[in-house]
Amino acid sequence: MLDAVENGGESFVVVRRGRAIARIEPAGDGSGRAVKQLLRRAPHDPDWVAEVQRVRDAAQPEDRRWRD
Repeated sequence: MLDAVENGGESFVVVRRGRAIARIEPAGDGSGRAVKQLLRRAPHDPDWVAEVQRVRDAAQPEDRRWRD
């Protein structure tokens, strides 16, 4: 399936119990340039690094099993 997406540009809809829940499709050709430009225009937040660290410290990895 991933070869068809990558090489043929195909898209697939993932269906669970008759309901579409996700789409697998080729990623956009973005280089990140627009994101970098946006971030450069945003004002600097001196508290950002500390906030990210607090989130990382509080996050607990999940141990979830796949259902058949």
